[in-house]
Amino acid sequence: MALNQRKVAMVGCGSAGAASCFALMQSGLFTEMVLIDALPEKAEGEAMDIAQGLTFTRPMKIYAGTYEDLADAAVIIVTAAGTQRRDDTRLDLVKKNVAIFKNVIPEIAKRNENGIMLIVANPVDILTYAALKISGWAENRIMGIGTVLDTARLRYLLSEKLNVDARNVHAYMVGEQGNGEVTIWSSASVSGIPIREFCEMRGYPDPTEYFEEVAREVRTSADMITRKKKAAYYGVAMGVRRVCEAIVRDEKSVLPVSSLMYGAFDIDGLALSMPAIVGKDGVECLVPLEMSEDELDELRKTAATVKAIVDDVFGEAR
Repeated sequence: MALNQRKVAMVGCGSAGAASCFALMQSGLFTEMVLIDALPEKAEGEAMDIAQGLTFTRPMKIYAGTYEDLADAAVIIVTAAGTQRRDDTRLDLVKKNVAIFKNVIPEIAKRNENGIMLIVANPVDILTYAALKISGWAENRIMGIGTVLDTARLRYLLSEKLNVDARNVHAYMVGEQGNGEVTIWSSASVSGIPIREFCEMRGYPDPTEYFEEVAREVRTSADMITRKKKAAYYGVAMGVRRVCEAIVRDEKSVLPVSSLMYGAFDIDGLALSMPAIVGKDGVECLVPLEMSEDELDELRKTAATVKAIVDDVFGEAR
C-alpha cells in the first residue's frame, strides 16, 4: 500500500503520547492522525478531545483506530511502555518494556514496512535497538527521540545564563539518554563563538562550575518535573513535533536522535543518541562531533553500560 505522506500514527496514548498528538495537531504537518492504545477507550477519548478543537486550527482527520490503520502511515510514533514501580530496578523496566515491544512492534511491522518509526518510550536507546531487532525494518527507518529534548534543555539553560536567544546556542547532550548522557562542551558555541569565549564576553571568565551545574540540571530535569507535577510530557511533545518536522519537510536537520552505531568512536552494534542528519528517509548518517578525550571516555563508558543491559536482555550473540 502506498504511504500517505501526511498521515501520522500514535501507538500509546499515555501523557506523552496524548501531548504529542496535541502538538502535532497544532503543527499543520499532517492531515490525518490515528491514535492506538491497549485501552481503546483511552484512544477514543484523546482523539475526541483533540478533534473537537479543530475549528480553531487547520482541517485534519483525527480518530482512534487499530493496527490495521497503520498500513499507509508515513510516520509511526511509539510511546507505548510500562511504568517503573518503586521497587523496580532499571533492568526490570527494560525487560518489562522490551516485552511490550515484542507484542507491539510485530503488529506494526506486518502492516507497514516503508514508513518511519519514531521511538519515544523509555529507556529510548535500548528500546530503539529492540525495535530494530524485532521489526526487521531497514535501520535508517527507525530512530529514537534520543537526546533531542535533553539537548534543548541544555541550550535553554545556557541561553538563560548568557542572556542570548536559545536558537543561537549550539551544544549537544549525547550517549545514552538519561543519567549517563554526556555533555559535549568541546564543540559548544554561540553562533560560531566557542562557548568559553562567549561566556567570558558575557562576564563569566571561568564557567566550569556553572557548566557542571547546567549538565546536572539537564540530567535531573525530568525527575524534578515529575516530582512537582507527577509527569513530564510537554517538552517531549515538542521534541516529537521537531523530529516530525525534519522528516515530513525533508529538512536534512541535524538532531541528536537515537540510531544504530557502526564503529564511530569505537562503538558498534548499539543504538545511542548522537547528532545525525534526519530527513524523509529517516536517519541519513551520523554527523562527526569533536570531543575531548575526557568526553570520549565518558561516551564509551555510557556505551559500555548500554551494552551490558542489551547483552543481558538479548544475549551476547545478538
